[in-house]
Amino acid sequence: MIATFNSLRIPNYRRYFSGALTSNIGSWVGRTAISWLVLMELTDGNASALGFVTAIMFTPQLLLAAYAGSIADRFPKRRVLLVTQSVLAFDSLILAVLVLTGHAQLWMVYLLALSDGLASTFDNPARQAFVSEVVPFGNLPNAIGLNSASFNAARLLGPGIAGLLIGMVGTGVALALDSLSYLVMITCLASLDQKALHPAAAVSGPGKTREGLRYARSRPDLMILLACGFAVGGLGFNYQISNAVMSTQLFGRGPGGFGIVGSAMGLGALAAALWAAGRKRPRLRFVLGGMAGYVVFNLLAAFAPNFIWFVGWQIPAGFATITVLVTGNTMLQSATSPQMRGRVLALWGLMIFGVTPLISPVVGWLGDHLGPQSTVLFGVVAVGISLLIITWLIMHNDQLHVRFDRRHKGWLRLERGSLGADVDDGPAR
Repeated sequence: MIATFNSLRIPNYRRYFSGALTSNIGSWVGRTAISWLVLMELTDGNASALGFVTAIMFTPQLLLAAYAGSIADRFPKRRVLLVTQSVLAFDSLILAVLVLTGHAQLWMVYLLALSDGLASTFDNPARQAFVSEVVPFGNLPNAIGLNSASFNAARLLGPGIAGLLIGMVGTGVALALDSLSYLVMITCLASLDQKALHPAAAVSGPGKTREGLRYARSRPDLMILLACGFAVGGLGFNYQISNAVMSTQLFGRGPGGFGIVGSAMGLGALAAALWAAGRKRPRLRFVLGGMAGYVVFNLLAAFAPNFIWFVGWQIPAGFATITVLVTGNTMLQSATSPQMRGRVLALWGLMIFGVTPLISPVVGWLGDHLGPQSTVLFGVVAVGISLLIITWLIMHNDQLHVRFDRRHKGWLRLERGSLGADVDDGPAR
């Protein structure tokens, strides 16, 4: 258990972790409040409108992710984060004021979602790559796991807090709390000891975005991990829509019930993140096993006989989903050159968030026309097919070898053959 929290011994990481945890809780409160605002206050249960909000928010990721990664590698990541977090705080404050004064309209939510999406596109690769500058490389897997634990602890607490706030004092107060949480993160970033950071050498010159794409294409091991992220994060992570529609329309629950669903998923996700933080090295078998778990547990959730069973299946579904994303992220960062990390992580973000503008309207349309359960089954089918394709690609790529590894008591050990490094153990030695 002590090893699980090892990175918290580092003063800079403790400050960063505290700010991230507070900001993540606020973000989940804000996301839940926006879903409720759109689905129940600005429309009459219109799942397509909610899907459109999500699509608008992630459209910048689709268009600008590679460029955002080059920005993270060219400029100090802490400075980039101070700018992006300030924009996100301002957007949240504006929406809170609009709701509290009774002037919020759907088109305003769309506009602010676009601004949020722009800021988040540049925030994501900088924030993920910044972890490697806050801790020594040996602490990187642990720090990534703790970051995910922070995010998923927030997923556990945030929806429940939002449900209580919406029911007791209204959606506007929940959004105001989100805005305040960003200020905590900004304060923690500003207070970091810059002399104790481990910044990667900045890159300069034209063509860096294309260089990052060529680097990823030349690494079949990274391409497999990106494909896994695309399957679960891009095609399967539709919980913002599916949980909202299943809770309110299939089971007829109010804001409290809606919040409980998110918190149950957060419980499983938090367990997965802490488990990842305590492991010495990530393994491909956890990624593929998590994909299989996603399919099974979400299939059970889609046909849950009542709300209690639906909530219960969210716990293992959250565990499986976050196991894939945290393990894949850790393997990707560990196997990537520091000078390329921002651009590769931008591609990871593109795989997870980039297709959301295309997928979310489809999922919302399915919910409106085929019923709430179809929003869950879409992910089940997409991830199931992807798992079969990815497994086939691993088995039939001459540069990728999967073997039983008795030395490390594991199996499905992904190697790059003639390229000379093992994804599970980090960069080439």
